[in-house]
Amino acid sequence: MTAATGAPRAGDTALPRKRLLGYAVGSVGTGVFSAVPGLLLLYYLTDVLGVSAAFAGVVLVLPKAWDVLLNPFVGAASDREAVRTGRRTRLMLAGALSLPILFAAMFAAPAAVWVMVAFLLAASAFSLFQVPYVALPAELSAVPAQRSRAMAWRIVALTLGILLAGGAAPAIVDAAGEGRAGYAVMGVVIGLVLGAALLTAALSTRWVESRPGPKQLGFAAALRLARGNRPFFALLGAFVVQSLAVAAMLAGAPYAATYRLDDYGLTSVMFVCMVAPSALAVPAWAELRRRYGMVRCYAVAVLLFALAALALFPALQSGTTWLVLALTALVGVCYAAVQLIPLSLLPETVHADAGRTGHAQSGAFTGVWTAAETGALALGPGLFALLLAVTGFRSADFDAPVTQPESALTGLTAGYTLLPAVLLLASLPLLLAYERRTHAA
Repeated sequence: MTAATGAPRAGDTALPRKRLLGYAVGSVGTGVFSAVPGLLLLYYLTDVLGVSAAFAGVVLVLPKAWDVLLNPFVGAASDREAVRTGRRTRLMLAGALSLPILFAAMFAAPAAVWVMVAFLLAASAFSLFQVPYVALPAELSAVPAQRSRAMAWRIVALTLGILLAGGAAPAIVDAAGEGRAGYAVMGVVIGLVLGAALLTAALSTRWVESRPGPKQLGFAAALRLARGNRPFFALLGAFVVQSLAVAAMLAGAPYAATYRLDDYGLTSVMFVCMVAPSALAVPAWAELRRRYGMVRCYAVAVLLFALAALALFPALQSGTTWLVLALTALVGVCYAAVQLIPLSLLPETVHADAGRTGHAQSGAFTGVWTAAETGALALGPGLFALLLAVTGFRSADFDAPVTQPESALTGLTAGYTLLPAVLLLASLPLLLAYERRTHAA
């Protein structure tokens, strides 16, 4: 360790568990924020506030569209802060302190426009934390194996955050009386958990020295340098299409539980069945990627994920709860790899690019990465909402439920199963392009 900072030297081969945990706990918060709006916000708009499916899709997509524009600027600003101060802490703290309040406001809404504005501000606060946070793995260690180890810890924490959010949030809504009051209580409780995780990570990673390059780069200059990293953009393309699929499934879960399995309470059960196996599968995928190679394991996981999603269509149509839950567990096993492997490859593309440009500008790359991921996570529910609108889904407020036509039941089932499967299969050519470009580089 260096005397001044306590940071590991470049030759250090093992990151202490305390530091791995301090970094990883932030992903509990990022998992919560990624999961709860994706799982509940569309349903909250259509079945609690009575907003039409088409307008609800607009409410969800517009704030995220703004976030897509914001994230690259945050990434470049994080790199400039790192050049100036050697740390990325300030932006992370700003996001960690403001996000819980804005998250609670999203679910205390008197109208859809309130939801849209609160969601826009919350997404902006999340960007301030997430972009520099995702940039840190490239700077945690000079040893690739240690960076991969840190990512495994992070994905386990991310999975636990998603599990906590997806399991607890609907249960809190239910326990607090459902309706608007139930969602408002949930927003406060989950917001406090979210804030605690993000603040802990921001304070626990102050030891990380961030030195992206010899000088500060403006936004345009940073993007010009990043543009030449062809493996990065192929990897990003595959991950974005897969994120679209995951986001569509998240948005569809409450609808599948309510209208196909006749029990909204099964939303939490379905979510737990997906995410709990994911947490347990991370060590297994970490070993498999070491033994057989990252890209090969990645492709197999995506293919199995798509097949499981296809099998869910007839299972949901038949209303066979145990089969739906079993297939959802298989989805969870595959989901672990679809998170772990691309996020492990990301810091390696940054390090590889440093030899080409002389700048290890992880902030710029993660700004582009998180912008694209954010857009996908927004567009996924938007696509699902569009499918609901096209197939005749009837919105209603909580106190006056309606009967859905058969076309809407088919549409929500296809949105939860067939749409994600098609997207996952479409990502495979991009994944193969990443492998070719990596070898070419």
